Amino acid sequence: MIKIRKKGNTCKMIYPIDHIESLFTEAGGEFITPVSEITEKLKFVKAYLFDWDGVFNPGIKGEGIRSTFSEADAMGSNLLRFGHWLKCNKLPLFGIITAQNNQSAFQLSEREHFQLVYYSLLNKRKALEHIETSYGIHRKQVVYVFDDVLDLSIALTCGLRFMVRRKGSLLFEEYVRGKGLCDYICANSGSGYAVREICELLLGLSGVYSQVIEERVKFSRSYEAYLSERNALSATFYSIKDGAIKEKHYC
Repeated sequence: MIKIRKKGNTCKMIYPIDHIESLFTEAGGEFITPVSEITEKLKFVKAYLFDWDGVFNPGIKGEGIRSTFSEADAMGSNLLRFGHWLKCNKLPLFGIITAQNNQSAFQLSEREHFQLVYYSLLNKRKALEHIETSYGIHRKQVVYVFDDVLDLSIALTCGLRFMVRRKGSLLFEEYVRGKGLCDYICANSGSGYAVREICELLLGLSGVYSQVIEERVKFSRSYEAYLSERNALSATFYSIKDGAIKEKHYC
């Protein structure tokens, strides 16, 4: 049951963990790892990484067709970073890892000031290794959002794994579930705002969802401070060259 805590003229809504679990489960999400364990691991998270095709979009490609993203997902990413900032007094590392050269991914990353974009990277494990050595963040402190086979080299070892559901991948979903390679399977697909679903789930489990929404609505001093810090960041682009990860701006 949602609790309401009054302080002066304001009311803070409290979302208990069991309520969040029921809400997302009833919507079609599936918790592979107990919610209490996911919540505990979230306390140590320092980085959020996302695959692109099939996660921010349905992954449809073809001549003249460009991948896309939605404003609902973009807002979710911003709220998640703000929530992390409120809890930790520090921005998390935030980025995209894609096997392709996706102009829309570059556009979103620059607009939203994501710190990292790894692109044209078929062996995604190299990105995780690069983050450990270059940014000093252990793989167990990483949240990864994914949808397909190329992502499993990260899902094998990172801290928290969230898989975007795709109706056609029945055996793959069963494989991932059986091998314990994800902690939560989304109710929604990449075309159904799965990124927003995950961002809201993480904010809820972190206990800051209500505060994040209220401060964003008011454009509070805290939100202005966060936004100023976020907007001072520039995206750094990496790709593979001579078998190693190198900084390389996209063309």
